Amino acid sequence: MILGRKHLNENLLGAEYAVRGPIVIRAQELERGGRKIIYCNIGNPQALGQSPLTYLRQTLSLIEHPELMNQQAVVSLYPGDVISRAKSILQRHPHGSGAYTQSTGIPFIREAVAEFIRNRDGIPTDSDQVILTDGASKGAQAVLLALLRKKSDGFMIPIPQYPLYSASIAMYNGNQIGYYLDESNHWQLNEAALIESLEKAKLRGIHPVGIVVINPGNPTGAVLSYDNIKMVVEFARHHDLSIIADEVYQENVYDPDSRFYSFAKIMHDLDITDVPLFSLHSASKGFLGECGHRGGYLELRNISPEVLTEFVKLQSISLCANVAGQLTTYLMVSPPEANEESYPLYNKEKNDILSALKNKAETLKNGIDQIDGLSLDLPQGAMYAFVKIDLPAEKGVNTEKMTEAERLKYEGQRDSSYCMSLLEQTGICVVPGSGFGQLPGTFHFRTTFLPPQNEIEELVLRLKTFHENYVKKESVLS
Repeated sequence: MILGRKHLNENLLGAEYAVRGPIVIRAQELERGGRKIIYCNIGNPQALGQSPLTYLRQTLSLIEHPELMNQQAVVSLYPGDVISRAKSILQRHPHGSGAYTQSTGIPFIREAVAEFIRNRDGIPTDSDQVILTDGASKGAQAVLLALLRKKSDGFMIPIPQYPLYSASIAMYNGNQIGYYLDESNHWQLNEAALIESLEKAKLRGIHPVGIVVINPGNPTGAVLSYDNIKMVVEFARHHDLSIIADEVYQENVYDPDSRFYSFAKIMHDLDITDVPLFSLHSASKGFLGECGHRGGYLELRNISPEVLTEFVKLQSISLCANVAGQLTTYLMVSPPEANEESYPLYNKEKNDILSALKNKAETLKNGIDQIDGLSLDLPQGAMYAFVKIDLPAEKGVNTEKMTEAERLKYEGQRDSSYCMSLLEQTGICVVPGSGFGQLPGTFHFRTTFLPPQNEIEELVLRLKTFHENYVKKESVLS
């Protein structure tokens, strides 16, 4: 028998993941043919030129190969606190990086995560309710798998959203309940939109069990205000929903008038203890950009001991998160202190990365402002921009007469065609807005602002020429 698509799980076939979809596959083909591609499709900082932090890589190298600490040449090159930290880690975890750990992760690292949250928010935190994961995505998928009990269950997710959520919900045979973010209000959540989304889902026979919130936002770059998060928490409480707080970009805040607030802190401030909260963080984002090490954590609040036991069991099925990722997570939450030798370089590298991201976001915004037919709300945080595209109406096409499925297909074809043409003509690889979801009748694309400054400047110049020619051609055809 030759295995074909008809033999595969229908839930897998129904899952879509635009971030690495057909446009990226075509970009790789063009690159193999000698084309220079500007990859803006995925938040993969080090693949786009960001250097790893010296402190982190030095410490990991000593843990991976402890014999280096016996070589005088290495000892003279590495800061003393890095060597001391590596020795301390190996004393507390003598098996090193080549052995399985406890299912929930190395205990002292889980305690370090708890301490990180205590220091960040000033709230009580229990390390027993911290699970170390292979990046934040595995934590998110664990929650979705655990809470989607029946075919009628659904999860509220933002539109636009990160397609990890829609794809995972499809694979777990759940229902996606999209709620529109408010583009006119810096992509904040809108209570009326939440209520409308919930009521429509119930009319379709869907039972909502939770809500996903991404803060700072992917793909929007929005940083949610204190009051906006408070509204979401109270909404979840009123409707008996669990919350997945995807907070992997919490260090990426560029707007001086914005500040990251965790859901855990605001729930503590409100003295709310009856809304289950699942908070995610990752070493892939922020200023570390250690995507390849796949480190992250899931913190659980307001759940019963029995539920925690089931999450531990779920994690144990995979034995444990990869150990290099656990160690990377530890170094993320336990950076050098101000009096340590490695601190000045660490602080400089961190600030340089965040400053460069802020400058590139502004360059992208300023460039797009010069292009008639494109618009962008300046990203307040994260590492993405969701650019709005004005395309001329096609002659003879009336989307109001289409079914929702027909409209989604049509709009997906239009923005996908735009992005594929952009790739073919300019070498710029972005993701169609339909891959994330968008308000009916609108078109977008998501781009990162991770490439080097000179490539961002080149990108906006190419984009201007391309867009003007594309719209002129579309107008003629219409």
